[in-house]
Amino acid sequence: MNRLMQCAAGVVLAFLLLQPAHAVDVRAIRLWAGPDNTRVVVDLSGNAQHSLAVLHNPERVVLDVPGARLAKALRSVPSGSGAVKRVRMSHSPSGNLRVVLDLARPIQAKSFITKPNAHYGYRLVVDLAGTGAGSGASAGAGTVARIDKPVKPKHAPSDARDLIIAIDAGHGGEDPGAIGKNGTREKDVVLAIARELAAKINAEPGMKAVLTRGGDYFVPLRDRMRRARAQQADLFVSIHADSIRDRSIDGSSVYILSPRGATDEASRWLAERENASDLIGGVSLDDKDDVLASVLLDLSQSASLNASQVAAERVLHQLTQAGEVRKHEVQQARFVVLKSPDIPSMLVETAYISNPQEELRLRTLTHQARLAAAIHQGVHDYFYANPPMGTRIAQLAAAGSSRTVLATAGNTGGAGD
Repeated sequence: MNRLMQCAAGVVLAFLLLQPAHAVDVRAIRLWAGPDNTRVVVDLSGNAQHSLAVLHNPERVVLDVPGARLAKALRSVPSGSGAVKRVRMSHSPSGNLRVVLDLARPIQAKSFITKPNAHYGYRLVVDLAGTGAGSGASAGAGTVARIDKPVKPKHAPSDARDLIIAIDAGHGGEDPGAIGKNGTREKDVVLAIARELAAKINAEPGMKAVLTRGGDYFVPLRDRMRRARAQQADLFVSIHADSIRDRSIDGSSVYILSPRGATDEASRWLAERENASDLIGGVSLDDKDDVLASVLLDLSQSASLNASQVAAERVLHQLTQAGEVRKHEVQQARFVVLKSPDIPSMLVETAYISNPQEELRLRTLTHQARLAAAIHQGVHDYFYANPPMGTRIAQLAAAGSSRTVLATAGNTGGAGD
């Protein structure tokens, strides 16, 4: 009898040890679909273990979270969108929560837990990337990024090409960026400014704008760079709105890549030669020895950083004319989106959304148009002073066709991807 009781106690103890130490609540499930990727976010009350499996016939992703339970406030799941046709949930007898994503097509998936930030608690993130037609080179573990064909110029004659300006609206999707005192989200205002800037650039002969995102979805930082490089961009402009605890601080700032950031990125490219197959105008690095590859990359980066500095100074000058500027010199930072080794790049902090007055201005079409016009004028001035050979702008500059773009308040419409 005692032995039987000991065995039973051992079974109970083993069962208890196998149970999750701390159950977590699932507070919400959110979904964003972009043109290339779909992101599903599970909001949790705490950290949690999980497992992910991609199953076929039919295509689906199965996400198991041991010990999780649905919060009472969670009344519904999102409707299908993008790669996800339907979201289903169930509990197993052992207490595991299972989330099933029924898929519209075969995908590759990766998942990870993010720690709490100023806006959200723990989040379990599932990124889905398509593997069908239109997908291209690998963008990292578990994802595939679409490689677009270069833009076909509309303005340029047969013997010239249009300049391609990549415009990057920061944040997006489940990443709202900074949030103002009145609830204004950075991701929304910078997308509006980016669309306005794209419309102004597209209206100018010799220039063509491409957006890294044209809607409310998340694009990984390095994918933003890849999209610009896939379009053979001549300039990359990332649009943001800053935030700081001191709500009295206001004004714009412009950043380029710091020398330390350039050194780090050069090391990355040299360590991953296969990523550099189309670097420096199509010159491959993977068949060069270490010394020659390093020299070629250094030449490309130096030219890009010098051009970034000059272009950023032009934009900063125009922002000074349009309103308050926080920092009157071009700043340097190690922002990931600025690290393209062969595309001049800048990041424009259009305002401090944490300042109540600037937050209100950022919400207006008038101020959005004013900021977009200032950035456009700076880009215009830079390229007319430094026109790349073989471009329509070079022809127009030689013919004396440069013009001043007035920073008008009128809204000229939007632009998509």
